Amino acid sequence: MSATPLRPETLAVHAGWRADPSTGSVAVPIHQTTSYQFRDTEHASALFALQELGNVYTRIMNPTTDVLEKRIAALEGGAAALAVASGQAASAYSVQNLARAGDNIVSSTDLYGGTWNLFANTLRDQGIEVRFVDPADPESFRRATDDRTRAYYAETLPNPKLQVFPIAEVAAIGRAFGVPLIMDNTAAPLLCRPFDHGAAIIVYSATKYLGGHGTSIGGLIVDGGNFDWEAAGERQPLLNTPDKSYHGAVWSEAAKPLGPIAYILRARVVALRDLGAAMSPFNAFQIIQGVETVALRIERHCANAQAVTDYLADRKGVTRVIHPSQQTGTARTRADTYLKGGYGGLVGFELEGGVEAGRRFIDALQLFYHVANIGDARSLAIHPASTTHSQLTPEEQAATGVSPGYVRLSVGIEHIDDIIADLEQALAAALG
Repeated sequence: MSATPLRPETLAVHAGWRADPSTGSVAVPIHQTTSYQFRDTEHASALFALQELGNVYTRIMNPTTDVLEKRIAALEGGAAALAVASGQAASAYSVQNLARAGDNIVSSTDLYGGTWNLFANTLRDQGIEVRFVDPADPESFRRATDDRTRAYYAETLPNPKLQVFPIAEVAAIGRAFGVPLIMDNTAAPLLCRPFDHGAAIIVYSATKYLGGHGTSIGGLIVDGGNFDWEAAGERQPLLNTPDKSYHGAVWSEAAKPLGPIAYILRARVVALRDLGAAMSPFNAFQIIQGVETVALRIERHCANAQAVTDYLADRKGVTRVIHPSQQTGTARTRADTYLKGGYGGLVGFELEGGVEAGRRFIDALQLFYHVANIGDARSLAIHPASTTHSQLTPEEQAATGVSPGYVRLSVGIEHIDDIIADLEQALAAALG
């Protein structure tokens, strides 16, 4: 392999793997096993004492999953990664690895609905307070911070607003306090590298663009290795005080022989070990297949989404199009600062006629799939007012930024003429 640093498009195909040392297999094998034979008792002791990293049990580590973790860490320019069973597990563990009952995090209001519910309800029930602030004002994170704040959390490209988060501004505020910024980069792989802008942790729902095929659920947490946990001191007690669940280990010290991976090491041997949301080896294999082509797919997703945006912007009966290219002022500046190579594959728009127009549009689609997912190679659509938001009051729907006639598209990689043709006939059915 070249000594010259490889670019992300190349890392997506090659990082973490060359060939199987015993068989020469170029494709990553599926290691469908629960357990691993230790060489001897000394080897077993070293693994359990974290004197070296290796395979003990697939709930904690697996050779197939290890390749995926190394590949994503390399892709993001991070120190190490941890694969888990879902993006939801990744979001939960990323916070629980730093915060416990009585602590708080500060989160952007602009979140995926499942994450919002996790933060507003489940973490609250576990004693972790989540303070929601408007990301349009980065200083709101500073104002919400107190002595028990352990992390900031945000999404790079959240829907429905699709307004890119001010990563560098908020990361800088956090670092002054000893508070890391956790970025969910699910909607913007390769387009944005949050570590380059000061983020400390990245999470993914690998189910989406990384996998791209709609077959496998998975999540990832990536440690940037760029945050000084030891210097944070009392601000980060879970990494700087003895952990009674692991023989009194102090993670900022225990990880030093292994590299700048204190955060992800604790996530693996405490959160994943105890809570058990492990990614299956088969799903890791499937997601690896997707990662190999993610660079090409993202290019097509972005190009097609831009073409759809341009088409909808001129369409009578479409009252608003939501896409970074349609934004102005600070929102557009942030999009151009943090997204390189395109504005992503998501497009939102609002229809005259409200709920009924949205329903008619969805029911008329023939090429687009009516599903709740995003990031497939296929084009996908959903009308929140008749699905995920159907039980909300009009006031609650308004608070989410979703109007009754709002439709979200996840634009796929099909030929753009076929995508536009399906939208054309569905709009005709919706608007008459």
